[in-house]
Order: sequence, then C-alpha cells, then structure tokens
Amino acid sequence: MQEIKDAVWEAADRLRGSVDAMDLPEYVGGLIFLKYVSDTFAGNRSELRARLDTEGYDEDRVEEMLEDREFSDKSAIWVPRNARWPYITARTATLHVGEVINDAMYATMLANPTLRGALPTIFGRGTADQERLAEAVALIGRVRFTSTEEGPAPDVLAEAYEFLLGRFGGDSRTPRSVGQLIVGILEPYGGRVYDPACGSGGLLAQAATFMAAHQGGSGDSVVYGQEINERTWRLARMNLAVHGVVSDLGDRWGDTLAHDEHPGLNADFVMAHPPFGVSDWARNEDDPRWTYGVPPPANANFAWLQHAVSKLSERGTAGIVLANGSLSSRSPSERRIRQALVEADLVAAIVALPGQLFHSTRIAACLWVLAKDKPADHRDRILFIDAHDMGTMVSRTERVLDDEDLAKITGAYHAYRNERGFCFSAGLKAVRRHEYDLAPGRYVGATTQPRALTKDLYGVFN
Repeated sequence: MQEIKDAVWEAADRLRGSVDAMDLPEYVGGLIFLKYVSDTFAGNRSELRARLDTEGYDEDRVEEMLEDREFSDKSAIWVPRNARWPYITARTATLHVGEVINDAMYATMLANPTLRGALPTIFGRGTADQERLAEAVALIGRVRFTSTEEGPAPDVLAEAYEFLLGRFGGDSRTPRSVGQLIVGILEPYGGRVYDPACGSGGLLAQAATFMAAHQGGSGDSVVYGQEINERTWRLARMNLAVHGVVSDLGDRWGDTLAHDEHPGLNADFVMAHPPFGVSDWARNEDDPRWTYGVPPPANANFAWLQHAVSKLSERGTAGIVLANGSLSSRSPSERRIRQALVEADLVAAIVALPGQLFHSTRIAACLWVLAKDKPADHRDRILFIDAHDMGTMVSRTERVLDDEDLAKITGAYHAYRNERGFCFSAGLKAVRRHEYDLAPGRYVGATTQPRALTKDLYGVFN
C-alpha cells in the first residue's frame, strides 16, 4: 500500500503546476482506475487462458474466446483493447497521450453501462502538459493493484483514492474503522442502503461488502447515495464499480440538503458522515423534512439527522456521525429538535467516539443511531456508549478502532447492556432530567481506568 501511495504522490507531484491542484484527484484517480481495471482484467484473462489450455483448446480458439465477453466474468469490468495498460503505455512517447487516455475512458464507459458519465475525459491537449502526463502514466505503471495482506484489491484501490482526496481534494472519506463500526451496529444484511453525503463511496462499499458476505456472495446489492462535489462523485462511482457494487448516486452530483436526488427512496439503512459544522447551508423553512423543527442557519447537524429520518422505511435504522456539539448544544432550536427526536423515541443509541479518528479535523465526534421501530424492550430508552478513550494511535496524528474495540462497542449495542464507565441504557425520565443533553459521559458513570492510555502504554512496554 505504501508503494502505491508513493507512486500516487509522485504522479500528482509531476502533474502539479501543469493542472489545477483541485483537479489532481481526477487526473491521478482516473489513471489509477485504468491501471486497476487493466491489472484485474489481465489477471482474469490469465486464469481463463489456463483453464482453456487445460481443456485442450488450440491457441487460435483460445485467443478468440479471450476476446469474447460471453466467456468472461459477467460481474467484472470489461476492458476494451485500447483501454488496456500495455496499449496506453506503448503510446506515451507521442504528443497525444492525453487523447489516448481519453479514448480509453470513452471505450471503457461504452463497454460498461454502469460507468457511463463516471470516468474523467480531461486528458487531451490544452489541459495537462502532455510530457508530464506521460511521466505520470509511467509512475502509475510501476505498481500493480492486487490483493495484499492489508485487504482485497478493490479496498487497496479505495485507499489510494482516499489518500488522493485527503492530500489534494479535501477529506471526503470516512475512516475505515468508523465505517466498520457503523456497519457492525446497523448490520445491513439486505435491503436498501443510502448515504446522503457519500464522498468517495467508502461507507457504501463497506455496506455492500457486508451484504454480499451475508447473502452467500451474491453480489447483487444496490446502494444509493449523493455527493455534492463533481470530482468526488465520479471517484465514488469508480470506487463502487471496482467493488462490483450496483449503485445509484443520482443523475448528477448535488447538495442533498438543497436538492434531494432520491426523493422517493425509503431506505432500510441510512449511514452517513456528513461534513462537520456546515453553516450557511441551503435552508428552506418550508421543507417537509423538518418534521421535528426547522434547523438553525448556523449549523446543519439537525438538518442531516432529520433528512436521515425522512428517508427511513418503517423499520429502518440509521447511523450518522456528527460533531459532539450536536449532543448538548444550547441553541434553542437545536435543543427543541433534539428533544423532539428523543420524545418520538427515534434515538436508539449514542456513541461518543475517540479523538483523532478523522484526518481533516480534531473535532470530537459521536455516532447517532436512529431507529424507526425499536424492539419492545428498548422502547423509551437510549443506550449511551462512552468510547471516547478507546482506539490505538497508529501514527502521531491518527487513531484507529481495532477489532477488539469494534467488538466491544458493537457487542454492547446488540446486547443493550449496562457496564459502569462504558455503557448505560437510560430511560426517558433520566434524559428529561438532564434536559435532553445526550453526552454519554452524563449517563455511564466514571470508570476507574482510562482504557486508551492503558492500551497505549501496553504497546510501549511490550
């Protein structure tokens, strides 16, 4: 993975100055997409060739069958001849390498209807410097996208996208361990999954992977999403395509709070990590989504929560990551909405998350779990989980939730149990007594030992 990140960084650095910095994720992301699908296609062809040779076909017939889509994996992306990496690299010495890449993008979209409009076609002359573009092609050509100990090949590609976006396009990703937590709590075994702020598609890919694993690997899940940034919307479509996920991210990119691309959707699961602290958002006081109160103009937290509720089916559940301010803000309008959500018995659980999980901000965050139809013994109760001191530092600036942490949090949620200093199932009377302040620390009680400090020290001395 580090080799891939190094190549991605060098390719972006080579193009920098030749193209706008905000366009770098699309240029480099497009190249690594072509390299990935070409590597995967070549690997599939090698396996098919070996099988055909074993079955006794002569060479001419084997070559014919390799180019016949009827014999290929129908779920895989078909790569036309002029989009295969060897074809592209053989033509990088020309002054028209950008047109070669554009032609490859068009051919791939034509051959794969789910990719229509998803791939960038910005490589022609008059945009990037063609010599630098050829150098970037050579750098990306050094790596091979295959499964590693760190994850399957599609996940490796997704991490490369996330690295790109984090460095050059703003951080639109949900950390993998946070995604695992949301999926582990919601357990989307089947149905419609929706992310209204899908970024590069990481959460949807994790949900679809979970569904496929629990449906016997059928791989026929459909996920829905929306993304405000055009470049990130394209990357999300590419990311989901290489995961073999059938997705509907709307006809185009757009602001979910201003214009919903999925107005008739009733989702079984809503999962989202919307941007923190959005102010001056597209606020319409007459919007029918504001069932529990009109969110204030200075913060979109309760717009995202109510949008999620509006999308849930009668038995749907949602997991929404927000800044901790959403739990205890004293703004009158936010407090009223928080109270209304609690009194409507929509809040199933609140999880206080540790700091330094998110690359783009040090703001403390939490996970809201909403449910339209709670089990009978959970009604009029909220489970509070205080995980703020969990996780392990994997670098000076990044903390992750490991498998043990994830198992502890998701286990507590599904058991709906009490554990002093960690989790507590509080009735509505207790919540009213705390004036609808939902910070878990108010409910779970004190713990005698800081978990994260203990874990970090254990790592130092062992």
